[in-house]
Amino acid sequence: MSEIKIFKYYAGSNWHEPSSGKYFESEDPSIGKVWAKLPNCNLDDINIAVKSAKSAYYDGPWGKMHPAERGRILHRIGDVISKNAEKIGNIETKDNGKLPKNITPSLTSWQTESFYYYAGMCDKFEGRLIPSEVPNMHNYLKWEPFGVVALILPWNSPIGTLIWKLAPALASGNTVVIKPSERASCSTLELMSILEEADLPEGLINVVTGFGPTTGATLIEHDDVRMISFTGGTKGGSAASLSASKKVKPIIMELGGKSPQIIFSDADINLSVNGVVSGIFPVAGHSCISGSRILVHKNIKDEFTNKLLEVVKKAKVGSPNDPSTQIGPIANKEQYEFILSKIEDAEKRGLKLLIDGRKENKSEGYYIGPTIFDNVPNEDDLAQNEIFGPVASIQTWEDENEVIKIANDTIYGLAAGIWTKDTNKAIRLADKIEAGTVYINNYFNASTQSPVGGFKQSGYGRENGWEGMQSYMQTKSTWLATNPSQSDPF
Repeated sequence: MSEIKIFKYYAGSNWHEPSSGKYFESEDPSIGKVWAKLPNCNLDDINIAVKSAKSAYYDGPWGKMHPAERGRILHRIGDVISKNAEKIGNIETKDNGKLPKNITPSLTSWQTESFYYYAGMCDKFEGRLIPSEVPNMHNYLKWEPFGVVALILPWNSPIGTLIWKLAPALASGNTVVIKPSERASCSTLELMSILEEADLPEGLINVVTGFGPTTGATLIEHDDVRMISFTGGTKGGSAASLSASKKVKPIIMELGGKSPQIIFSDADINLSVNGVVSGIFPVAGHSCISGSRILVHKNIKDEFTNKLLEVVKKAKVGSPNDPSTQIGPIANKEQYEFILSKIEDAEKRGLKLLIDGRKENKSEGYYIGPTIFDNVPNEDDLAQNEIFGPVASIQTWEDENEVIKIANDTIYGLAAGIWTKDTNKAIRLADKIEAGTVYINNYFNASTQSPVGGFKQSGYGRENGWEGMQSYMQTKSTWLATNPSQSDPF
């Protein structure tokens, strides 16, 4: 039996055992066996982490540092992560089953570019002079950090999501306390070990681990945490928002989705099928923007569906340690059982199953292959609620107004895909879709420069781009009298 790795939490640039002495387990989903134990942090541990972050901001060099110097430190962070991309990726694969090819390359390219992008932005965020109507007044605005910021991470892509949050949070001048998901914490802690090479100011980045209702809520409600960034499911986001509201704290949230893929009758069949498949199955459906609602025009339904099944049946489901694997395991036991229950419930309701991913179940580990249901009513649970697994539904439509209504008829609004050769039609439709990101004849693309966020119950606030840095800052308006004169008010 392999030795179980014991992690500590990270605060004040030091490693700590949990004050309670309690740990929780992490399974390797490819084999369904425990491989690590992590600290179950309580209020005492959170106090240590937050105190370290607060001290780094108010007493250490970070809060007084020139923005250009912060940028140089962000450059160092990006360099160290790129250098150790494979090591970080291996830990994340073991922790949540994500394929190495979906982790490591991005850590040496577009994801790590976030640190370089925001490094350059550190000294570009300028204030402005406001042309106030009040005479003899010089009114100016400046951007300031919040102070200590809490970053709450999901289990599907902890490192990628952390980078999207950490780079702008630090560039803005904040210090951070990170709480990764209890279902995938190891890669974040491993990153802290790697970042020691970057020689960061003491207490700049801190990590506590534990469960959402205890560790997460306690961190969010801590008096010295001034702002929160949360990525996760809509249920968890609602709970986080409630915790933040108790002390009137700003929070940005990127939550769940039930994204439609809209295929017009003039769409390129091969292009649209490849785009739809790429938009959900290679990551086992573990993406908030998974295009799990396939809305195909009635006239091409049969042709599209036949091609879709032809492509999907070629996918190889297996161990993430096998380079030939194209779809890895479900990330954890809880999600695996949840997905299976959703498939079983849909069958009981009489929905037609075109391909059953349960045939990929193995003797060990948590495996489900691509699963597609046909002719799913839009009011059905399968079309309305996020499954976060490799399960898609097919619906047909005839009229453009009809498909807009179907696409918008959920509580979510994170992303959408449009497939057509008619650019005018695509732009017209994009304007009417209630989603934070719309893809036209492509899907699943992202970049540091482009803001990400949702409409409706898919969250609020934005990450990435200029807007992403604004999210981690607050404005201050200052009034200077150029000809001071204050009359007696009484």
